[in-house]
Amino acid sequence: MTHPHQDDAHVGLRERKKRETRVALSRATIGLCVLRGWDNVTVEDIATAADVSVRTFRNYFSGKAEAIAAGHLERMLRIADEVRARPVAEPLWDSIAHAVQAQFVPGDATGASPQDQRWTDGLRLMLAEPALQGEIAKANVAAQEQLAEAIAERTGTDVTRDVYPKLVAAVVGAGSATAVEHCLRADPPVPLAAVLREAFDGLAAGLPVPSATDQP
Repeated sequence: MTHPHQDDAHVGLRERKKRETRVALSRATIGLCVLRGWDNVTVEDIATAADVSVRTFRNYFSGKAEAIAAGHLERMLRIADEVRARPVAEPLWDSIAHAVQAQFVPGDATGASPQDQRWTDGLRLMLAEPALQGEIAKANVAAQEQLAEAIAERTGTDVTRDVYPKLVAAVVGAGSATAVEHCLRADPPVPLAAVLREAFDGLAAGLPVPSATDQP
């Protein structure tokens, strides 16, 4: 007879492997589309890059747009997990800022090299694809729901009754997206870490109106 805990562990392992496969496929799709251009990447190319069959890709995603949007959703899910894992005594917005920085700027991200600029240019073109924008919008809805649950747990609020966790989740999503878009369009390039820090410092402070001395 199989012990219930063994069943739970097996299910947990299977789900983790499925999540890892989704992430690998999403990363392969993003990398190829950024470097080659949207129209120059096929599902066969992605499957080869991820070392899986085309059938496996189709089991997870309907196409390139859904695969790329899944990467965005996965990152927001990791932000929710990180918010849950931060010290309870830490101020909420400090926890959120740490979580966002950890997922959007892993490691020591500083300036922009020519290779970084090539990636930025490709990413900007990819994100402008109409086919992708609808999938990103759907991913944002799912991401906000998950992040709102984490905020509710952290603040002792109820995600179905209280507006606060849903509002914070929406603001986190908007703040992150605004910082990324700003960096993609900045000339000269600016590091994402600094822009995210500025954005979330402002949110934590209640978005005070900048004074003239704060302007560059």
